[in-house]
Amino acid sequence: MMRNGEEVADYLRRNDLRLSTAESCTAGLITSMLGEIEGSGEWLECGYVTYSAEAKQSVLGIREETIERCGLTSEEVATEMAVGALKRNRANISVSTTGVAGPTDAPDGTPAGTVCFAWAHALGKAVVIYAKTEQFSGSRNEVRRRAAEYAISGLLDFHRKCMKP
Repeated sequence: MMRNGEEVADYLRRNDLRLSTAESCTAGLITSMLGEIEGSGEWLECGYVTYSAEAKQSVLGIREETIERCGLTSEEVATEMAVGALKRNRANISVSTTGVAGPTDAPDGTPAGTVCFAWAHALGKAVVIYAKTEQFSGSRNEVRRRAAEYAISGLLDFHRKCMKP
């Protein structure tokens, strides 16, 4: 279940965070959901939607060898997406998704509903990254919605975790 949008907005605002998203299987839904919150322009920097391997490489700087070695639906690709989204603008926090929304499995056998996430946090010159893979059930759009909600909810949890001494 997604956190209250206002709770996320207040947290981002209070902590002087500017968010960038890098989305594949959620197709901009994270950015769209956050954009519905009044005042989101204060903390929502930008959103990238990159479905193809080529777009991930040219827009976000994903390495071809990472895609070849790990596959498009992998925490490694999600991590590079989050870092790419973080480094291409004024954001200091980012979230990324890559996966298989469905309704069928991917050609490489990755089951429908598999989504890889990464949250990246700029702390001075360092970048702290958390990555996770989840499995969601439901129709294609239910998977997309659940994944977007999960990504948004993780923003606060992982930022708090990386800020602990």
